[in-house]
Amino acid sequence: MFKDFRDFVMRGNVLDLAVGIIIGAAFGAIVNSFVKDIIMPPIGVLLGNVDFSNLFIVIRDGTLAVPPYPTLADAQAAGAATFNYGLFINTIIVFIIVAFAVFMIVRLVNKARKNMDARKAAAAPATKDCPFCATAIPVKASRCPNCTSELK
Repeated sequence: MFKDFRDFVMRGNVLDLAVGIIIGAAFGAIVNSFVKDIIMPPIGVLLGNVDFSNLFIVIRDGTLAVPPYPTLADAQAAGAATFNYGLFINTIIVFIIVAFAVFMIVRLVNKARKNMDARKAAAAPATKDCPFCATAIPVKASRCPNCTSELK
């Protein structure tokens, strides 16, 4: 049983998947930081010094402090139930950036595959030799035009 498990884990597809998940998680952290630290501050300044991470609506007041809560962290520390639409906006922006990056990667891979297929098609020979008379004939020919032999 251990040998079967080891063989399963050491397969190329499983290892590729593991590497993809690890790189995807790292990429997600980079995008989260990019949105939170680079994109959202200028947008917040343009919208009048709004901090999107602190945009929330109190649904139920907390028991530890009296509202209004200046920040989301204060509201959560007080035990208030909140509707965190600012964090949701950040998450949507992260999703759009990740989706666009994945789209660009897939587009690049598809273009590379198309170019590779075109090169293979161009590299394919246009003629073959007749096995009976050894003259060059088109690849798609089913009968030799010189010796009239049937070709397989």
